[in-house]
Amino acid sequence: MAPENHTKISEFLLLGISENPSLQPFLVGVFLYMYLVTVIGNLLIILATTAYSHLHTPMYFFLSNLSFVDICFTSTTVPKMLVNIHTHDKAITYTGCVIQIYFFILFGVLDNFLLTVMAYDRFVAICHPLRYTVIMNPKLCGLLVLMSWITSALNSSLQSLMVLRLSFCTELKIPHFFCEINQVVLLACSDTFSNDMVMFFAAGLLFCGPLAGILYSYCKIVSSIRAISSTQGKKKAFSTCASHLSVVCLFYCTCLGVYFSSSATHNSRSSATASVMYSVVTPLLNPFIYSLRNKDLMGALRKLFQGKT
Repeated sequence: MAPENHTKISEFLLLGISENPSLQPFLVGVFLYMYLVTVIGNLLIILATTAYSHLHTPMYFFLSNLSFVDICFTSTTVPKMLVNIHTHDKAITYTGCVIQIYFFILFGVLDNFLLTVMAYDRFVAICHPLRYTVIMNPKLCGLLVLMSWITSALNSSLQSLMVLRLSFCTELKIPHFFCEINQVVLLACSDTFSNDMVMFFAAGLLFCGPLAGILYSYCKIVSSIRAISSTQGKKKAFSTCASHLSVVCLFYCTCLGVYFSSSATHNSRSSATASVMYSVVTPLLNPFIYSLRNKDLMGALRKLFQGKT
């Protein structure tokens, strides 16, 4: 099959999670509900952490940034999927596909970095409590978030530019509900070795590196908690990082689950279904995990609702 120049490509077709017509109304309802809950839940956390001065701490500063990124992460894929299902049109323009790849990678890597920064924050709070306010000063917190944004933007720019250099064949069907970069690269007719290498090294540096940092932080945290003599002190120390640990487990387990399931089955459609877990379900659950396990945040949310009513 003769390849076409990538400049002639006008659009791709997103096959979605299921092509069963009877399932489409159900999928619209479920994903619309999940998207609205995700946006509202994360917005409430942002409002609560900015409205009340007792939440103006590094932990809640990072949490508000994570909530903002989760809103953007979900908004990159779900609205387009809902529009496609509602209009019965599976098309996405070539430019729109590249833009979606850029922002999906950007916010996905940002999620990763922010979870790592939050693990470092908990490490300092538990292992070096007397120096916490000195170490986690506003300047360092802002710098950590800024460096996370810059690194994520550089990586997503590189990945998107690598896609732009590819030439594609006439078969432009993506068995996914969004332009997942691996699936797009598989459709290329030109050589994809450099793309594969960039994705491989980016995954190693930007996924495994932060994960190693989180594991190291929690090894030190566990050692410090074990050294505490009182049971009450151990419970209090563990409660400060329980919510973050729950979110870390949810994020990384779903990502690894998608990777291993797609590797084992070699089924792109099952991979698309599994991707719903980390791209939709995780941002949906994060507000509930942080708010239900946090008395300060629950109190702020309660005051926020009482103030509005």
